[in-house]
Amino acid sequence: MSLDATNWAWRVGLTEKKGGSRIPLKRLILLSLADRAGEDHCCYPSMQRLEKDTGLERKTVLKIIAELLEDRLIIDTGERKGSTRRVKVYRLNGVNGRETMPKTAPLQEKNLSETVPETEQSQKRNHSVNGMLNSANNGTLNSAVNGTQNLPMNLSEESKNKKDWLCFKKLREEIFLADDSINFDTLMNSKWSEREKRAFETYNAGKSMSCDLMIYHFADWLINAYRTKYSNPQQAASVKPAGTGSQSNQLSEKQIHTFAQKLSQHPEFSGRFSEPGESYEKLAARIAVKLADPVQAKKWEPYLKQVGFNGSLAAGA
Repeated sequence: MSLDATNWAWRVGLTEKKGGSRIPLKRLILLSLADRAGEDHCCYPSMQRLEKDTGLERKTVLKIIAELLEDRLIIDTGERKGSTRRVKVYRLNGVNGRETMPKTAPLQEKNLSETVPETEQSQKRNHSVNGMLNSANNGTLNSAVNGTQNLPMNLSEESKNKKDWLCFKKLREEIFLADDSINFDTLMNSKWSEREKRAFETYNAGKSMSCDLMIYHFADWLINAYRTKYSNPQQAASVKPAGTGSQSNQLSEKQIHTFAQKLSQHPEFSGRFSEPGESYEKLAARIAVKLADPVQAKKWEPYLKQVGFNGSLAAGA
């Protein structure tokens, strides 16, 4: 989420079109787009996502998007993303961060001396050319441009307001749902967990994902790293991976529910098997019915492994 884009979406002026008042709907769509925008103020939410965020029908969303394009409040970049490469990438037009704000002219030493008598030492301290304490160019203590204290101008507004996406309570729940035999505290207290977190953030830099979706994928990332890189043979013997053992040839009822939820939010899987306008809950319910069939579950085994299943399903009769 871009705070610059959200502030802009709240404040930008909107024009009325003939045929009824749609300004509140325009504002709602702009806020939804801003919520998905990255630091480059670009976003690419699907129609399903916009419908779910706003509660509007698809035809209404499409009509409002067309008006926003006509008003030049958003611009179609021509880029397409998503598993099918059909999701349009929009840029919010007119978002200004701190880095784009105009700078004031340097204060003249002559003006300072005429208004307030100063000692030689205080003149050196406040010299605008030297870029010291009160220099407006440096964005320091008394800068009228920044209105903040000791905040350098070379940081973007996004970086100053960026919050940590990681919630340990939600991460614990995701790891438990994926594999309840893995001890969460053991993972997080390990020396390698912070290293994997940095690698995960670097891999997903620039991707427009909500905090909940980041946590969902990070849980799978940690589990996979634990199993493939950091578990020694003694640990592997004492920790039973999910989906292995005597029940490895079929999914339990609990696994069906868990993996149905995960697959409904898997970008590639949901892009292929979801129906237009279908919610995550309805898609998960359809998936659960399919997973109860061993033949269908075997067909989807590659996707199951991507969301944490580590067993081998029987082909079925």
